Amino acid sequence: MELFAGADFGLLLGAALALYMAWAIGANDVANAMGTSVGSGALTITGAVLVAGVLEFVGAFLAGGHVTDTVRQGMLDVELVGQHPELVYYGMLSALLSAGTLLVVATRFGLPVSTTHSIVGAIVGFGAVGLGYDAVAWGKVGQIVLSWITSPLLGGVLSFLIFNLIRQQVLDRDDPIVRITRLGPAFFFFVFFIVGLVTLFKGLKNLSLDYDLPTAVGLSLALGGVGALIGVFVIRAAARRAGGPDREDHFRHVERVFVVLQVMTACAVAFAHGSNDVANSIGPLAAVHSFVTTGAVAKKAAVEPWMLALGGFGIVIGLATWGYRVMETVGKKITELTPSRGFAAELAAATTIVLASRLGIPVSTTHILVGSVLGVGLARGIGALDLRVVGNILVSWVATVPMAAVLSIFFFYFFKGLFGA
Repeated sequence: MELFAGADFGLLLGAALALYMAWAIGANDVANAMGTSVGSGALTITGAVLVAGVLEFVGAFLAGGHVTDTVRQGMLDVELVGQHPELVYYGMLSALLSAGTLLVVATRFGLPVSTTHSIVGAIVGFGAVGLGYDAVAWGKVGQIVLSWITSPLLGGVLSFLIFNLIRQQVLDRDDPIVRITRLGPAFFFFVFFIVGLVTLFKGLKNLSLDYDLPTAVGLSLALGGVGALIGVFVIRAAARRAGGPDREDHFRHVERVFVVLQVMTACAVAFAHGSNDVANSIGPLAAVHSFVTTGAVAKKAAVEPWMLALGGFGIVIGLATWGYRVMETVGKKITELTPSRGFAAELAAATTIVLASRLGIPVSTTHILVGSVLGVGLARGIGALDLRVVGNILVSWVATVPMAAVLSIFFFYFFKGLFGA
């Protein structure tokens, strides 16, 4: 193609911007999965970075998929994409740069925003001006707007109910150790069951392990049984350590049980996130690679192993360098979290992800997690929430898509002018 002095430059530029986007994803989105664990004291920031870093990279590299949608979420008309591949090339570069920049700015202020909405907003922006207004699937944009309500609402309602159940059946009782001994295995069963479903429905779907619903549920039930047995041993150990009459000591050991539950749930969410959201950086990169090597952009493109490694590496570095900013917001600034509250939020988020995935409801993992934390806070009354922080987060959600679109339009014309088109 005459657009480049050489194809290598075009691919190198795309890879650099994909790495930038992956770094921004790690700094903002990944922190959500571990924010409640850090805020509740279940993990230190260093521990969260190490645990999430490994799981995110493994999820991205091993289960990130060998084929990806070049146009995320089917946001653009495939026929127009095929007719104007050079415009799509400029657009994908602009989408990576604009979405990454938006995420970096949001992370700087500790605001948890949706990376999927960022990249989708960017694609809508360049698609509308580069390919035409009719090229954009505006119905899908409407679904995304609706998810601003459905995602946090679903997560919030579930976390509210789960924490109230824990409080009424365990924490508010005179014998919390006895109660957790009786009910704890059921909590472990449900956690392992949900972890199984999250992994099968989200974390492993890119490996084409497309089990039908009965098989997936059966495997997850079996995993839940294993979890219940593990729970028996964990709870017995906690009960032995809390053998004295001190009630406060009993509470401390009960909370330690919830530490184990919370960390396991957060790990499942982190693995599923790595396997799915790495596509937000390598999807556009696959489109760039397709154009540079063949001169065309297909609806679906092959993903090279080096792309998955690049995306996974960028996510881990972003989490390690700037992830603490969003972790502090989600885990500490919205409401005060304990391991039992953090567990309720994480379990509600994982359950919501499973339900939404099976029902085909477009939701944001970020919005679900934040909504779940809000639900736990509301269970203790509106005064338990920092409404100023909540307000800032809500404003950032609404602004994500239009701001990403505007930035993308600017960068689209920049790249178009840069290559002399």
